[in-house]
Amino acid sequence: MNVSEIWIPLYLTAKLAFVSTVILLLVCIPVAWLFARKNFLGKPLLESIIALPIVLPPSVLGFYLLVCFAPDGPLGRLSEAMGGPSLVFSFSGLVLGSVVYSLPFVFQPLQNAFAEIRQEQLDAAATLGAGPFDRFFTLVLPNARPGLLTAAVLGFAHTVGEFGVVLMIGGSIPGETRTMSIAIYENVEALDYEQAHLFAGIMLVSSLCLLSVVYAYGRANSLFKR
Repeated sequence: MNVSEIWIPLYLTAKLAFVSTVILLLVCIPVAWLFARKNFLGKPLLESIIALPIVLPPSVLGFYLLVCFAPDGPLGRLSEAMGGPSLVFSFSGLVLGSVVYSLPFVFQPLQNAFAEIRQEQLDAAATLGAGPFDRFFTLVLPNARPGLLTAAVLGFAHTVGEFGVVLMIGGSIPGETRTMSIAIYENVEALDYEQAHLFAGIMLVSSLCLLSVVYAYGRANSLFKR
């Protein structure tokens, strides 16, 4: 087997998961903090929309993203008008699709972690002269570390394993959109179970390692707090 046949889908999958997770953390941290601390009109509806990818079949989500990302779709036209790249059958489209697909798996752990921050802690820091940004970066984020780790790992692992959304909006372009999950599907279709086992084994081991890190850190953190 050619080494590039393994390395390129593996690298592309890791790159997609890393970029998507970074974007999700940057977007979800302030939004989750707002949702955890404030009640406002329409909040339940917005939370339901954010959580939709948990219950919505990936093929359905992928179909609507394909409609939006197509050259004559709203986001496709917007990207073209701004001189951006094509969003269908491209890595950029996969990133946007992955952000939508993995959104609740990053957002919800962050929201839960921020909700556990006691108002008394924030008030005490304020009386000592800490401003809003100071309190957030020196008090909130350090205390929310377990939730941050869980959000990052779940977002990364969920993106690594996505198939339906990738297939719908990205197809299978080697070096561009052919991720590990697509490679497994194509190898099974070609009855090449040896390569399929190899790709599936890599994903199984990596996913198990990522989840082990989360559980080990959570256990160590709980023991430290006792």
